[in-house]
Amino acid sequence: MAVHGAKMAIVTGGARGIGRAICLALARQGFAVAPVDVLEDELQQTASEIRSLGVDAMPLDSDVSDYGDVHEKARDIIRRRGRIDVLVNNAAMPQTKRILEITEADWDREMAVNLKGCFNWSHAVAPQMVAQGAGRIINISSVSANHGPSPTGVSRFAYAAAKAGVLGLTRGLAVELAPHVLVNAICPGPIETERTRATFAPNRDQLTRSILVGRIGTPEDVAVVASFLACAEPLFMTGEVIDVDGGAFIN
Repeated sequence: MAVHGAKMAIVTGGARGIGRAICLALARQGFAVAPVDVLEDELQQTASEIRSLGVDAMPLDSDVSDYGDVHEKARDIIRRRGRIDVLVNNAAMPQTKRILEITEADWDREMAVNLKGCFNWSHAVAPQMVAQGAGRIINISSVSANHGPSPTGVSRFAYAAAKAGVLGLTRGLAVELAPHVLVNAICPGPIETERTRATFAPNRDQLTRSILVGRIGTPEDVAVVASFLACAEPLFMTGEVIDVDGGAFIN
C-alpha cells in the first residue's frame, strides 16, 4: 500500500561522499530519501542521518549494475510511496589502470557501474515519472568527461570514457522524456572525499593553486547544485551540464 506524503528521491552511491551529501541536502528540503549502495554499514549510517532530519529513509542495499535488482527496488519504492520525484545517478567506481594495464573485465565492470548503472535506474523510474507527469533525473558525471583524466585525479581513461557516456545519456534522455521529466548533469571537479583524500595529499598545494576559488571542493559543493536541480521551481533547464569545479576548468 502506498504511503503518500513527502516527495520521494533516490540517490545511488548514497552511503558516503558526494552521494551522502546529496541525500542530506534533499532531506533538508523535505524529501523522503532512498540511498542506494553496497556499503551496508555506511548506508545504514546515512539512513540514520536522514531520519534525524525528520523525513523517511529507505536504505537500499543494491548494486546499480544489476538490472533486475534495480527494477525490483524501484517497483518496491513505487508500491510504498506511490511516486518517484527525483533520481540522482551518483554511484561510480574509480579505475586507476591505464590502457596498457587494464583488462577486459576491468573495463566491463567500470562501464557496468558508471554508465549502465545510470541506464538501469533511469530505465526503472522513467515510466513512473512519465505517468505522474513530472520528475527530475540528475546524473553525476565528471570534468574528466570533457578534459580527460587529471594528473592528480584518482582515475584514468576508462573512467573518463564512462563519464562521457553519462553526458550523452543525459542529453538523450532529456530529449526523449521532455517536456515533463527534466534531465540534467553535474560534472564535479576536484572534490575531497574518503576516496580522493589520499590521492590529493601529495599534490595538495599545487592542486589548490590550480583552482580559481582557492580551495578543493567538498561533497556539499556538489550537493547544493543537485538540490537546486531537484527543487527549483520553475526550472527552465533540461539536457544541461553544470561544472562544479571552482573554476579549475573554464571552457
